[in-house]
Amino acid sequence: MLLAGANKKILYLSQTYEGSVHDKKIADEAEIEFEETIELLQDSGFQGFEPEKANVEMPVKKPKGKELTDGQKQENKRKASQRVVVEHAIGQLKVWRIVKDKIRSCRHKLRDEVMLIAC
Repeated sequence: MLLAGANKKILYLSQTYEGSVHDKKIADEAEIEFEETIELLQDSGFQGFEPEKANVEMPVKKPKGKELTDGQKQENKRKASQRVVVEHAIGQLKVWRIVKDKIRSCRHKLRDEVMLIAC
């Protein structure tokens, strides 16, 4: 899990996990605390994650069998345009092939070190 600022700078990086571990579980284990109140833009993978001193913003999900209103669609677009900065920060990490490839080493913390260097 990582947190990125509006300038695509990585602000927080948790230890790395296997792909099968759910985002919400990683966030809960990280026990992140903020010094001041921030606006936290997150996707549906973190549904229910609401740390103290964070104003959480998530896109509105379409109700089953119904449609979103035009206002909800506009609000989702606004949130997506802000969140895309984080996605671009993640994309910049993946330029470094070693970050996304499987590391075959018996050294326990090598994956975390590689990710930290890439950040």
